[in-house]
Amino acid sequence: MRRGAVTKQLLYQNAVNRTPVKLLSKGIPKVLTVAGSDSGGGAGIEADLKTFAALGVHGLVAITAVTAQNTIGVLGVCEIPPRMVRLQIDAVVRDIGVDAAKTGMLSSSAIVKEVASAAKRHKLRLVVDPVMVSKSGASLLRSDAIESLISCLLPLAEVVTPNLDEAEALTGSKVRSVEACRRAGLRILDMGPKAVVIKGGHLKGDAIDVLCQRGRSPIEFQGPRIDSATTHGTGCTFSSAIAAFLAKGVPLEEAVVRAKDFVGNAIRYGLAVGKGTGPVDPTSNLQIDAEKYRVTQLMQDAISIIESSNAISALTPECQINIVMALPKPYALNTESVCGVPGRFHNIGGKLRVASCPAFGASNHVARAVLAAMDFDPEMRAAMNMRCSKEILSACQRLGFSVGSYDRIKEPTKIKAEEGATIPWGIREAAERLGAVPDLIYHGGDWGKEPMITLFGRDPVEVAMKALKISHATANVR
Repeated sequence: MRRGAVTKQLLYQNAVNRTPVKLLSKGIPKVLTVAGSDSGGGAGIEADLKTFAALGVHGLVAITAVTAQNTIGVLGVCEIPPRMVRLQIDAVVRDIGVDAAKTGMLSSSAIVKEVASAAKRHKLRLVVDPVMVSKSGASLLRSDAIESLISCLLPLAEVVTPNLDEAEALTGSKVRSVEACRRAGLRILDMGPKAVVIKGGHLKGDAIDVLCQRGRSPIEFQGPRIDSATTHGTGCTFSSAIAAFLAKGVPLEEAVVRAKDFVGNAIRYGLAVGKGTGPVDPTSNLQIDAEKYRVTQLMQDAISIIESSNAISALTPECQINIVMALPKPYALNTESVCGVPGRFHNIGGKLRVASCPAFGASNHVARAVLAAMDFDPEMRAAMNMRCSKEILSACQRLGFSVGSYDRIKEPTKIKAEEGATIPWGIREAAERLGAVPDLIYHGGDWGKEPMITLFGRDPVEVAMKALKISHATANVR
């Protein structure tokens, strides 16, 4: 069965259509990572713990090796004695408890066998990431340990998450197409695990992951390829996210979907540090959620200001008013990153009213205006459109507001022909002429286009207060 329709949008929809969390033990879910340490902080247990924290589970650690590495390469590896690895696992299981565990770099056959023995003894739910080679090409699993991995650990796994190279090492066959991923997944499934996810990040075209489960047809999860130089720790983050979701009681298929979406953001907003391949940023997911909450709260406050005013309705253009606020850079990528009022404000009995709560992706024109302004000044994250008239512009000047403008009649033919390009072009024209994003930018309209003012500010409350001042100043003149 092909889940070809699982595009980025559907991945997001599946990710937010969440199964109610069912804790597997009392308190916060607890997830153990059995892996190596990355001194550069990009992969290994460092990436795992950041992922656990971002997903709201408590991270436990059993270190298998200490590496000296950075974004360029691995300078050295020092294995932890197998007995010490076992003691770490025993210590946390017996006292704290483990709802799910994941393995990463295991380095040697002796460590693989010790981990397998502990997993069997403690009946651990295992996500096995068969880490073999670092992003820079350094070996992280001895060649003689691969057989131990296959014979001892894979049969205990709830899910195995190899990339293409790892799938080739496990199966002895080339894996360079989606069909080959399906075949490899089924072959690895025969080695004993309950499920296998072949990660298609190295395939050409879209990033397609293939999930194989016992008794079911393979499922393909498709997502857009993200052009990024910050991909160190991708596999660690993915397997850790799956383990975290499983510990929270999420079914496997949904856990894979949500982990894929989580890793997408971690790559998209990775950290440009070092001189080589930068690390992904699992905490970006947490930061985006926090910013969305903050933006939504500010939007609610701004709506309250506008709805409580008797005067702002006089600023309403024929196309109605909307007010928006964008996520901060670098998260403000498109209009889906901008929170607005669905259906805009409506004039009811001389007062402006909204029909629903603010939502991301609810604005088009005003959202594009604020995104264009942010390209010039990232602090100007909020905007509101309103009617344009000589009286309103005069009131703005009396209030001391900075004013910019652009002439839609002078809009280049190439810009007119491109859908949605007019507003960004106009905002850039005005801002570049002034050397800054002003309080407001207006245009006098064009054939079939209503004259319009766009009011800017750092947040929607500031914009709403500016609109309130303009409405009072205009009313006093009248």
